[in-house]
Amino acid sequence: MRKDKGLNGDLDRLPMLTWIMFLKFLDDLELQREEEAKLAGKKFQRAIDSPYRWREWAANAAGITGDELISFVNNEEAVLPDGSRGPGLFAYLRGLTGRNGGDRRDVIATVFKGTINRMINGYLLRDVVNKVAGIHFGSSEELHTLGSLYESMLREMRDAAGDSGEFYTPRPVVRFMVAVTNPKLGETILDPACGTGGFLVEAFGHLEKQCKTVQDRQLLQERSIFGGEAKPLPYLLAQMNLLLHGLESPQISPDNSLAVRITEIGEKNRVDIILTNPPFGGEEERGILANFPSDKQTAETALLFLQLIMRKIRRSPRPGRAAVVVPNGTLFGDGICARIKEDLLKEFNLHTVVRLPAGVFAPYTGQETALLFFDRSAPAEYVWYYQHPLPPDRAKLKNPCYTKSSPLRFEEFAPLLSWWQSREETDCAWKVRAADIAGNGFNLDLHHPSESGAVVVRTRADIQETVTDTTAEVSKASHYLVESLVESTSLLPVTANASYKTLEELKIDINPENRNPEKTPEDEFTYVDLSSVSFNTFEGVKKLLGSEAPSRARRVIREGDVILSTVRPYLCGHAVVDEQLDNQICSTGFSVLRCPKDINPKFLYYMLISPQVISQFYLCMRGAHYPALKDDHVRRLTIPELERRKQDDLVDKLDLLAERISSAVAGIEAYTQRLTAESQLALSALLADTYGNSTASEV
Repeated sequence: MRKDKGLNGDLDRLPMLTWIMFLKFLDDLELQREEEAKLAGKKFQRAIDSPYRWREWAANAAGITGDELISFVNNEEAVLPDGSRGPGLFAYLRGLTGRNGGDRRDVIATVFKGTINRMINGYLLRDVVNKVAGIHFGSSEELHTLGSLYESMLREMRDAAGDSGEFYTPRPVVRFMVAVTNPKLGETILDPACGTGGFLVEAFGHLEKQCKTVQDRQLLQERSIFGGEAKPLPYLLAQMNLLLHGLESPQISPDNSLAVRITEIGEKNRVDIILTNPPFGGEEERGILANFPSDKQTAETALLFLQLIMRKIRRSPRPGRAAVVVPNGTLFGDGICARIKEDLLKEFNLHTVVRLPAGVFAPYTGQETALLFFDRSAPAEYVWYYQHPLPPDRAKLKNPCYTKSSPLRFEEFAPLLSWWQSREETDCAWKVRAADIAGNGFNLDLHHPSESGAVVVRTRADIQETVTDTTAEVSKASHYLVESLVESTSLLPVTANASYKTLEELKIDINPENRNPEKTPEDEFTYVDLSSVSFNTFEGVKKLLGSEAPSRARRVIREGDVILSTVRPYLCGHAVVDEQLDNQICSTGFSVLRCPKDINPKFLYYMLISPQVISQFYLCMRGAHYPALKDDHVRRLTIPELERRKQDDLVDKLDLLAERISSAVAGIEAYTQRLTAESQLALSALLADTYGNSTASEV
């Protein structure tokens, strides 16, 4: 399976192509708005000024190219296309600020703060610019062109997306979920994991049909649609997608929606409707888990998002509602998963579970999924189930499921849409008392009832088939994990291929600020000790008052510093300091390493956890009664000397592998949990056969 290839054979070019398309699209949009303003006799305010507009530096196929183009795009200061000197393109775009507290200029600045031009050949960059110049976003026909490009990108991204538990939602599912949730103008709609913005675009179109006045349109534009997307490329695509469909200033946060303490979410933070397909099968950093109750902290991303959604929907007197895609594992999961479902049944009206057949998310995954619909009106008395059937022509096939070449169509939801308004039990629909679900350990993995009204116990053959399939998935995930680990070691430079220098020779500062910052006893600050870090993940970081700081806490850390655990460093309790810990304090159990501009801090981190450096730790501390590195040891540590560009490239590849490894581990855990559950069902079925007319749950 290809993991490193993308459009034109290079995954790294996808962000480049997207930012170029983004600027071309903006220019077309501004030309259209400018013409509309002129016809209406109004003054038009540009989002981007000369000479940074697309038409001035990119539209001319024979315009600036080569090193001149790279300098103009990348440098903080450059010679501009009009011959003057000023900020480079990206520097200018990142510095834009809205004229009235929130317009397209803010969107552009946010987008480009997370965007890097990786193309170093100015002639190739000019070729790409010239090709994109042929796309015109001003006509409705070009919407299909962009849609096709999106689909091409997502197909090329699907391996990387699947590794992160991200499966882009098919349009028919999005349309159905929005249709039955039926947002009303004046309600706030949120997708906390919006990807490329599919749910938000559909919701915007749904609300736009309800606009009758200028005030209605202002309400839609400014106070209706919200989202969050932490990954830079989908975030940029979401901005483009929403702008393209008419939302003037998309309010999409580039932060991880889970990076907020759940107990701090109050009524002012809640919304009327949540529509989302959160990533599942992925795994969040341990620092994120601390934002959730101790008895509901889990590595499964889908369960963290489900808790966030339950907290974020509005309470009475105007109870909010949610429509969420979940993996089938959420239905039958026990332990933490069961505790979350207990809250869902006791505090929310879980009124409908729509079970989707296999293949709906092809080609991203064959994993079966379900749609949960709930609101905050009152606890449910009954939960309705609807098993979405395969169309007759597919049901007769040997492998009856949706595929990439034969996907789900929106028209197939017509019977479900009709049933939604006047519910009755049918061959596809049934209801179950919430009390019965609670009495069965909050297991939502229920199938159509028999004539007697009891839930049908799955056959042993069916259970055995699921056990076999799940075992194969565990084996596949394990093999994938081993492949990723082997690939990661092959990426690390070896002594034979690189010259090594000491950290001192590379001009890396060791403990540059070795004094406690001047804080009054009343000031609160963050304190990092040896229990706070594990494999570049901050966990259990403490908040202290100045007077409570341990007497040995004397080291200031800055964003971009690398902190190296000097106590048992071979356990790799090192990390790169993030923005949230900037100007805070760490204990003297760490050495603080501050890199010059030619050293990527993440590259240094990866070298510190490489076998070559770990072996040096053992040599430094040989014979020590209490194994700890001293400053002199740290200065003498050697790492490969590489050009900054090669460091950045290596970091990107290792970051991707780290995500893949994390995803593989999470997949093994999820499939193993399912395997355990299915094995228990198999045992129950065997006991039921042995003891006669008892159901599995009774046995």
